[in-house]
Formats: sequence, C-alpha cells, structure tokens
Amino acid sequence: MRILTLFLVLAMVTACDYMPNKPVKPRVVRVETAEYARYVNKDFAGLSTADDATNLAFKVAGQVLAVPVAKGDSVAKGALLAVLDPRDIKLQVEANRSAYEEARSRLERAKRLRDHDAVSQQEYESAQTLYSQARSAYNNSVDLLKDTRLRAPFSGVIERVYVDAFQRVSAGQTILRLVNPVSTTVGFTLPESSLGKLSRKTTSFSVKFANIPNVEFAATVKDYARTSSDALGFPVSLRLLGVDTERYHIIPGMSCTITMRTKDELPEAVSLPISAIYAPMSSGEYVWVVDSMDVVSQRKVRLGEIFDRDRVLIDSGVKPGERVVIAGVYRLNEGEKVRVIR
Repeated sequence: MRILTLFLVLAMVTACDYMPNKPVKPRVVRVETAEYARYVNKDFAGLSTADDATNLAFKVAGQVLAVPVAKGDSVAKGALLAVLDPRDIKLQVEANRSAYEEARSRLERAKRLRDHDAVSQQEYESAQTLYSQARSAYNNSVDLLKDTRLRAPFSGVIERVYVDAFQRVSAGQTILRLVNPVSTTVGFTLPESSLGKLSRKTTSFSVKFANIPNVEFAATVKDYARTSSDALGFPVSLRLLGVDTERYHIIPGMSCTITMRTKDELPEAVSLPISAIYAPMSSGEYVWVVDSMDVVSQRKVRLGEIFDRDRVLIDSGVKPGERVVIAGVYRLNEGEKVRVIR
C-alpha cells in the first residue's frame, strides 16, 4: 500500500513538471504623452493686506481726555478719534502770542525809526530776526493746539486702541491703528530661486481667494523687497486689477492662492507628473517610456523645477509625443509588455 501511494505522488509531481506555463497578463499602466512645457505655473500661499493702514499718535505729550471710538468701529475721514488735554498747550499759545505781538510792535517801531535814520541797519535787522522767531514759535504752538485732537486721515476701521482715557502719553506714542477695510493688495513670500522672474515681461500673476470660489483675479507686481534678512524669502506685494469692490468684499487678512505664470527658459523642456519619475536607491532619475508595441524601457532624464502642485519639468531625456508611464513606476521591469490606459 505504501508503495502504491508513493508511486501516485511521484506520478503527480512528474505530471506537474510537464504542465504548460500559464500565460502572464500584461501589467496595466497609466501613461501620459509628453508635451512642451512652454509656461510654468507656481502656486504660493498669500494673504490680502490693507491698502491703507496707519498707527496714529499725538505730536505732543499730555493726558488723554477721551477716546470716543472703540475697536471695530467704522469711521469717516476727518472723524474725531482721540482728544488730549489742551490746557498746557493753550498756556504756551498765549505766551507765544504775547511774545509775537511784542516782537511785531518792536519791528514796526524800528522800521519807523529807520525811515528817519534814527536806528542802524543792524538794529533793524535784529528786530526782524526776533519777529520771525516769535512768529514761528506762535504758529508752531497753534499747530500743536490743533494736534491735541486726533482725526482720521482716511475712512476706515479701528483695528486696535492702545490707550485709555486719562492716561498720560508721550509724543509719538501710538494711540490707535486705523485700517482701510477694502483691500486690493495681496502679499506673499517668494523664494530666492524665483526672484529673477519678477522683472520678466512674460511673467503674470493670478489670485484666487478661499471664500470666493471659481473667481480668478488678475494681478500685477506692486512692490517687493530686494533683500531678505531672515533668509526665509522675499516679501512681494501684488495689486489686484479691475476688482469690483461692491461685488467682491475683499478685506485684509483673507487667505488666497497666488499663481505665478512664467515662460519656460528651455524651449525643448517637457512637462510630466512627478509620479512619472523613477528614482532607484542606486541614484539617478529615470522614466519608463512605452514604445509602439506597448513595451517599456527605462530612460535616464535630467529634471528641472517642480511647478503647479504635482508636475515637474524634464529638461532632457524625453521628447514631445513619447508615452511615459505615470503610475506604478516602481513595479516595472526593462522590456516588460504592458497594457496601456490613459
């Protein structure tokens, strides 16, 4: 019985050795036809900024009598924002006025005496100098008296109030911050590698706001810093073009995506998804090119910059019109037959 069982097992193993191999199905891959890049889009995170914003302060020191506005209040141009106790300034105005009147009287008397050759030219010029000094001091004190009342230089919103009533403040100390609530300016940080593209005529910008979907605003460079002290990038400000501020309420602090579109410097470069790049541990960057017989072959490439969110420039190694695998690149073998889907 044992001999019969062993014979049957050997027969089955032998039969398996003579069974024909099952055909292997071609691996399914996704491909993309390489095309000239021509233009490169790069996205940056941005933020809308105030067109007009300023910190307001008194030019003189003193005690704050009143701050008739609060954080978040909308104010018109010329509206009263804060009042400083004017008593000390009024006393100075009266003293300077008296000195001015006296200097004017002396000048008039010196002029009459000069007409009769009763005083020297030097004495007359000295009276003129004293008069000019007294008049300047008086006019300056009058202006300081006006400065005890802080008014809005433009219509806007009070972003923050820094002092309270009856608090003593020094000259130049910030009292409040006024911001224009309508924004047509956005800012972002540009990396050093892209700084040279700002001055190109072929560079253009567009802006999309998170809370204004399906609307793209054209923009142009307003200004940018040519130095970067923190090595984090270069601050750039853009001005939105042709914005209907009545329809689209863009206020400072709104997040947005800024797209910078530039012409590719290498006219022969092609564009492919990043997923098409095969980078083995042995070093180098490659792609899998599919020929007319749907057979893949490995091709060494030279990469350019990454753009959009998931694409890369291929400076050399791939020609326009060639089919390149864009998914499953780490599962392929040289000369493997594949089934292509687009």
